[in-house]
Amino acid sequence: MGMDIRSALLMGCMVGLLMFVGYLVGGGSPEIVLLFFLMALAINLITYWYSDKFVLAMYRARVLAEGENLPLQNMVSQLAARAGIPKPKVAVIPSNVPNAFATGRSPSSSAVAVTTGALDLLPEKELEGVLAHEISHIKNRDTLIMVLAAAIAGAIGYMAFWARWNLLMGGSRRRDQGGSSLLAMLLVAVLVPLAALIIRLAISRGREYGADRGGAKISGRPGELANALERIEGYVRNRPVSGGNPATAHLFIVNPFRGDVLINLFSTHPPTKERVRRLRELEANQSIGRIY
Repeated sequence: MGMDIRSALLMGCMVGLLMFVGYLVGGGSPEIVLLFFLMALAINLITYWYSDKFVLAMYRARVLAEGENLPLQNMVSQLAARAGIPKPKVAVIPSNVPNAFATGRSPSSSAVAVTTGALDLLPEKELEGVLAHEISHIKNRDTLIMVLAAAIAGAIGYMAFWARWNLLMGGSRRRDQGGSSLLAMLLVAVLVPLAALIIRLAISRGREYGADRGGAKISGRPGELANALERIEGYVRNRPVSGGNPATAHLFIVNPFRGDVLINLFSTHPPTKERVRRLRELEANQSIGRIY
């Protein structure tokens, strides 16, 4: 599976917002709009080729050799075979808090990273559920889709920063030029970045729900994935990550950057309670199917 229609439409809205920023900044100039579109394209290409290397290095993840930690390698290999994709590389992150993420530009060039805490604290079946969730992300190319959304939102954020600086330094001059110019800068500085953030969150949350369903199908144990989510949520709530970059939060199975009400409100992940509820529902339907 690739990008679904809903995600494709949302990504189109993101690119449209970026071009709209170019329109406002450039006063309607087609050249400026084209410049911003090419900037989005460049960001996408750089992200496509190097995002996996960047994020693995950021979290000091060590890629395992083929003969290293065979139980973990075999689990990933079996789940990948069930999903119908090549076995991804397996990496371990030195962190006591259980969590995991997938990264890579395609199923043939991908990696699954798990923390030492996940290996130590999660029961085997729950770990299998977590890995199946991440492999579902890889199969559906969610890692690329979510990183692209983050990259475009980041570009809009930089333009908003520029617009706020421009308003601060040249506000009186813009008032002399007319109210429409000032309004355009206000849109770029405040409303457009907020719209981009909302769209990015909608993309990310939708892909998380999809990966939960896909992971449950791959592992055949939606209840174990639900248990793992509850367990990881409990650890993350008490011990949010101290390093890393919040811009990468969308990659993890549970948002590791917690503790602030505002961060929770604008989380890249849907509420864990709702994710668990949907998985329990899948588990119940699965049980009914076995009976009949």
